[in-house]
Amino acid sequence: MKNSLKIVVVAILGLVVNFQASAQEAKYKCMIQMSNYEGLEAYVVVSLIDAKGNSEKTLYVMGPDKQWYNGFKDWNKKLGKKKENLNAMTGASIAAGDRSITTFSIDESKFNKGYKLRFETAVEDGNNHFQDVEIPLTKEGITVKTDGKGYIRYVKLNKVQ
Repeated sequence: MKNSLKIVVVAILGLVVNFQASAQEAKYKCMIQMSNYEGLEAYVVVSLIDAKGNSEKTLYVMGPDKQWYNGFKDWNKKLGKKKENLNAMTGASIAAGDRSITTFSIDESKFNKGYKLRFETAVEDGNNHFQDVEIPLTKEGITVKTDGKGYIRYVKLNKVQ
């Protein structure tokens, strides 16, 4: 009887911890509008950047062919050290002038602590824009339309209810 009670208590605690962890994750719909640049489709990497400017986590990758990831020099260097499973977070690359909408999760415990989202872009035989778009991870800043500096015209995020 005591063992059964222990199992039930451990199971309930596990559910509570799992619920609290998932409660901190919020889904955001992300719309990326590309500029009318010359060249092939762009690869885009969306990363969570900590307050010191270090990449903490890859949130999404647009461009499924891993052989081109070396175009993202800093991100690829980090990826080489910390093997992330990218299979669930990759989508198609995006052409000039096109628009893409995707959804990814952001840990809400990172808000208002100096974190930001970085959108890095690269095009074959073109430039790499290390900080094409950076969005401060604040409750006010996350949903503001943010202009790009390279291949991205702008990015707009909305929280999914």
